[in-house]
Amino acid sequence: MKTKKGIVLCFLMTILLGVLMFFGFNNLENYDTATPIYQVYLDGEKIGLITSKQDLYSMINKEQVEIKDQYKVDQVYPPKGFKIIRMNTYDKEITSTEKIYDSIKDDKEFTVKGYTITIKSKEEGKAPIYIYVLDQDVFKEAIEMYVKTFIGEERYKQYKEGTQPEIVETGYTINTMSIEENISIKESLIGVNEKIYTDPNELTRFLLFGENNEEKLYTVAQGDTISSIAEANKLNTIELILANNKTLKSENTLLAIGQELNVALIKPVISLVYEETIVEDKEILYQTIYEDDNTKTTDYRFTKQAGSKGLQRETKLVRFVNGDPNSGAVFVGDPVVLRPPQNEIIVKGTRPVYVAPVIPQSYGTYVDTGDTWGWPTNSPYMITSGYGYRWGALHDGIDISGTGYGSPIYAALDGVVVSSQYGGMVGSSAGYNIVIEHSNGYYTVYAHCSALYAHVGQYVSRGEVIAAMGHTGAATGTHLHFGLFYGKPYNGGYSMNPLRLWK
Repeated sequence: MKTKKGIVLCFLMTILLGVLMFFGFNNLENYDTATPIYQVYLDGEKIGLITSKQDLYSMINKEQVEIKDQYKVDQVYPPKGFKIIRMNTYDKEITSTEKIYDSIKDDKEFTVKGYTITIKSKEEGKAPIYIYVLDQDVFKEAIEMYVKTFIGEERYKQYKEGTQPEIVETGYTINTMSIEENISIKESLIGVNEKIYTDPNELTRFLLFGENNEEKLYTVAQGDTISSIAEANKLNTIELILANNKTLKSENTLLAIGQELNVALIKPVISLVYEETIVEDKEILYQTIYEDDNTKTTDYRFTKQAGSKGLQRETKLVRFVNGDPNSGAVFVGDPVVLRPPQNEIIVKGTRPVYVAPVIPQSYGTYVDTGDTWGWPTNSPYMITSGYGYRWGALHDGIDISGTGYGSPIYAALDGVVVSSQYGGMVGSSAGYNIVIEHSNGYYTVYAHCSALYAHVGQYVSRGEVIAAMGHTGAATGTHLHFGLFYGKPYNGGYSMNPLRLWK
């Protein structure tokens, strides 16, 4: 009995298994196995599924012929923010390659492979600058051209090859050279809407002039000089020469009437820093000594001994930033006197002149100003920045460097101190400063001081110590900014080149 039940049970199970197998295999015909496909994202959003990413890349490259021709590249890539992820799915809603391509080209810019150059300033809070090139050599050539603009092609070659001539008696040599900013270069995909530099000359112009790198042309007219053209366009002569370095080699370059010069304002994107050892012979100013003669009246002057300038040899280390030596100078050793100066000796009378009675309606009185102007610092010194325009603004004085922090500053002529403070009438950029009013209508300004010794209302004599040299206010190195005004500074007076006092 049990045997019959077992046989029947086995028979039923066999039939059931056969039915299941029959229906199961037939139903599998209605399903696909999971196949690899690709999910396409743009800026984090899904835009479709494709079966071949290579087909999409091929279509982009085939359609974007204009980009390939413009940048002379073999491959154009999808936009930034584009991502393809492989996945396994049973989903049959595949997007056509053409539809994906259309949604991309209408939404964002395609990219090409190149290099992103990041320039980061050491100045806190200043935004980085990004430069895009397809070939690193374009940037390398532009940097070399930038350097040559400031120091010249021959000097750059000598420095690079280690063939700078030795200093025999006088001369100069470059010790070190570097770019002050932090520069990094990274291979990347660059959007074709970005400014991509393919020409080293164009990139050099950007490095020199910044975003506003359009040329501003001036036609040379009769009577023009390099200095007059520079001043008329708020440049200094160095800036004008740099902007026209292929045609202007120095301030003595001859100009031709009708010649066109670029007078655009230079605004460098990077800072070329280099240190030079400079050995030069420099004149020593002579002093004027007065001898009193009480037998002569005050209008008497007699030159007992003519003055003559001396000559001394100085060695100094000068740090330049983009051709500007205003970062200061350090003298090496003591100057060697080649020819001592001879002081001028003037005999002047001290007996009062008879003053006639005042005649009504007469105009003017005689003013005896007495002394000549004296130099405001110790020697040796270096004028690191002259009077004139610098980076588009008037530098209304001369910068004197090299005598060291805390060294004495002297009154250039007798007068009354009208300002002795930080800022004041000449502004906070002058730091601690002194302003002296002289009896002949002139005012002198002594800025960036580290200490002030003379006070307001004090009468000071020519050659009297009034302050100490420093770098307060807007100063990049220890120096004296010495200014000369006719009339009250920044209040009706006008500035003059202080060097004209000793010519």
